Amino acid sequence: MSQLQTMVFYATPEHQCSYLEEQRATTMFVDPKAKITNSVYSQLSELGFRRSGNHYYRPHCSNCNACIPIRVLTSDFKPSRSQKRVTKNALGVQAQILSADFHEDHYLIYEKYINHRHTDGDMFPASREQYRSFLVDGRECTRFIEFSIDDHVIGIAVVDELEDGLSAIYTFFDPDFSHLSIGTYAVLWQIQEAQRRGLPHVYLGYFIAACKKMSYKTAFKPFQARIEESWLNIDEMQSIANKNT
Repeated sequence: MSQLQTMVFYATPEHQCSYLEEQRATTMFVDPKAKITNSVYSQLSELGFRRSGNHYYRPHCSNCNACIPIRVLTSDFKPSRSQKRVTKNALGVQAQILSADFHEDHYLIYEKYINHRHTDGDMFPASREQYRSFLVDGRECTRFIEFSIDDHVIGIAVVDELEDGLSAIYTFFDPDFSHLSIGTYAVLWQIQEAQRRGLPHVYLGYFIAACKKMSYKTAFKPFQARIEESWLNIDEMQSIANKNT
């Protein structure tokens, strides 16, 4: 019997949805006492779970299925014209793979990012304690991809290394460098890195059609969407809407 078959899951009480104001949400969590090996974590990702700090979760809403897990198929990925421009504009950006440790300069970028771009979210205002629990206190497979220009750090992508791919946990950057589209560049970098390692997937988390902040996730094609417990090859946004109605 596999560990997943004996794993205990908990559902939260109904609460306000973080993405859709008119919706109530329920979240399913893996028992926090469970030992999550990288193999089990990879299987959970295959089932549509995500990681936040030391917690593994997925939506478990009774009256809504708007949250759709998305993963990029790296071997067939073809950058769009705009994505090629992002890569060209970021030619001076260097990437360095680091362990997931606390660095004050990283935190200051995170604080600036949250306090400039996400004042309406539950991560505002930023704090060192919240930053540590969300991003630093992760797993041995977690890496910080540090993006810099002339040794000046401008952004960080937090990435988990899974058995079948990379999982994009979070990206933050100095708002003064917004013109470089570091968020998009970070995903493109992860796709290229997964290709280099021979990994088939980059997991981008949940896509929500009614949430503009999530719209970028379907720009990386081809991708798969997990609908009704199956990963389906879907090339266009409209296909997701049709299959989910």
